[in-house]
Amino acid sequence: MPTPSGHTTAIRSSRVVGTDVYSTSGDKIGEIEDVMLNKMDNNIMFAVVGFGGFLGMGEKYHAIPWGALDYHPEKGGYVVPYTEEQLKAAPSDSLSELTKSDGMLARDASYEYYQVERYW
Repeated sequence: MPTPSGHTTAIRSSRVVGTDVYSTSGDKIGEIEDVMLNKMDNNIMFAVVGFGGFLGMGEKYHAIPWGALDYHPEKGGYVVPYTEEQLKAAPSDSLSELTKSDGMLARDASYEYYQVERYW
């Protein structure tokens, strides 16, 4: 089954991590730092996107629902259907906080904030 931009739905995680992420205005907003997987129900919970910072200092990490990312080959990265303002106001935390409680708290907050249909 293809994604909204016509790509296949299967991809290796090693190709995802480090990929740039862009806002709807086309500005680079960060990159994918990790992908949170739910082993029990075989779903991707969310992508961890790093915003800002320099050499790992001051960087914020956001949980963004996986289905919200759409790969655009002309950009060589993912575009999310959110404005920069929406992304700046989104819940963010450290990597260790995002993975607390098996990532469920971050997942729930992310899906609620971005108003994405829940897969569970």
